[in-house]
Amino acid sequence: MFLIGLQVLVALALAGSARAAAPGDDSAGIRQVMGQQAAAWNRGDVVEFMRSYKDAPDTTFIGTGVRKGYRTILESYRKHYATKEQMGRLTYSELDVRLLPDAHGEVRYAAMTGRFHLDRTARGEAGQDDGVFSLLWEKTADGWKIILDHT
Repeated sequence: MFLIGLQVLVALALAGSARAAAPGDDSAGIRQVMGQQAAAWNRGDVVEFMRSYKDAPDTTFIGTGVRKGYRTILESYRKHYATKEQMGRLTYSELDVRLLPDAHGEVRYAAMTGRFHLDRTARGEAGQDDGVFSLLWEKTADGWKIILDHT
């Protein structure tokens, strides 16, 4: 009886760890973060939008220039999109997630490409309404976080 109970526990543990590491779960998790990010943007909440970025000094945004550091990127968003009208409505399309497993098959990083579109009535310092992006994601204790944004 004890052996059967132990086998069941081992089987459940293996099934749980396999499920946690399933590639579909990682891709879905990243897409979920992107959905939350767009929703925050569309509410005019830049701080919540930035929760998808890793709060670290080496987090990097590449646009017309290179910005390093979470706080620097946040301040840039606040400057370039000072009002909800300047932020407008953000949508993503053509999202493609590529999981990047390490030598042991563990996925800790992912690359994403896609397109963005802003439907808005006002423009601040940011004049571009459409474009492409590539994001490098890191799987952290706080979930998937953007560590490099090239928009």
